Amino acid sequence: MDPRTGLPVVGMIGGGQLARMTHQAAVPLGQSLRVLAASDSDPAALVARDVVLGAHTDLDALRAFAAGCEVVTFDHEHVPNEHLRALVADGVAVHPGPDALLHAQDKLVMRRKLAELGLPVPPFTEVTEVDDVLAFGAEHGWPCVLKAVRGGYDGRGVWMLDAPESARRVVPELLAAGTPLMVEQCVPMRRELAALVARSPFGQGAAWPLVQTVQAEGICVEVLAPAPDVPAERAEAAQELALRVARELGVVGVLAVELFEVDDESADVGPFRGLVVNELAMRPHNSGHWTIEGAGTSQFEQHLRAVLDYPLGTTEPVAPAVVMANVLGADDAPEMGPDERLHHLYARFPDAHVHLYGKAERPGRKIGHVTFLGERMDEVRQRAQLAAHWLSAGRWRDGYDIHGGTAK
Repeated sequence: MDPRTGLPVVGMIGGGQLARMTHQAAVPLGQSLRVLAASDSDPAALVARDVVLGAHTDLDALRAFAAGCEVVTFDHEHVPNEHLRALVADGVAVHPGPDALLHAQDKLVMRRKLAELGLPVPPFTEVTEVDDVLAFGAEHGWPCVLKAVRGGYDGRGVWMLDAPESARRVVPELLAAGTPLMVEQCVPMRRELAALVARSPFGQGAAWPLVQTVQAEGICVEVLAPAPDVPAERAEAAQELALRVARELGVVGVLAVELFEVDDESADVGPFRGLVVNELAMRPHNSGHWTIEGAGTSQFEQHLRAVLDYPLGTTEPVAPAVVMANVLGADDAPEMGPDERLHHLYARFPDAHVHLYGKAERPGRKIGHVTFLGERMDEVRQRAQLAAHWLSAGRWRDGYDIHGGTAK
């Protein structure tokens, strides 16, 4: 406990934007968020008071960081699992625990477990030699998706193999570099969805509305909440799927289940027909940033409540349509600095909710996000797209006037 407040200290490993926004959620709860950051210029280190510098791969640094924390959690999944088990053996409360987190760290472990539970996943197999991929492609068809079993994110660690020749070219090189691999069927999807839930050690669960995520070059650029034009029974099935995953794996905290929506006949798994699980994340997630302004309880506050075993908050949306758009570093250097861009944005869109992460700008990097709420999804989405593009590039998009927002 923090002796000054009598309230618990939560330790978050990782100093990125998720830790930064978790710190913001901790303030009104009176909690002290301790952050393990790699650098004093990490997004969370720029705003949090209790920052410890150290590497998430250093067990001694992790032990020193955990001392005095009521619970330790994460803003990424890259802490070595054996280090987490050592912390648990020391008596540290780690949420989610290493047994659960392994399913977010290792895609092959995750695929095997979900298949064992009878949940919808694409056909897959482990790859130890190029012949594994060639046999898989011959059985399931080309293209196939080759994935690094560990460490991939935002499109990294994923290779599309369109023919046996591409497999023969790519796979031996990756195996020679020591990259553990798996291959899975390329899912013919309609769109990508995400089911975000939270679970406490007591076993209480809560689910936010199902959302649609929009990707560009492997990076999420928009989140639409709730996902438009999804039948109520499918949205409820997706929420139940995510809650079941959290329960079966023993997840504590926020869990994001990334899903493909597919034709019914290509994925007929009982109540989850038309849904296929893509990835799991056991932490606050990009698909949940909209909840900061758009839901009764944000994913960041809910994560804190869950890991501390507080009763969970309401997940009801506060508007019919909410859109979060990521602000990405532009390909060309903007003419204006971030402060001037923000000034002009608020003059044009005074209802914009902007979150800048304090990160250096480079092409394609997530440097912030902006959220809009409203009545109609198409109108809210257009405003979010314009705002995100302006914050990224310092110019309005494709013929839109800065003052009127109408096409020229």
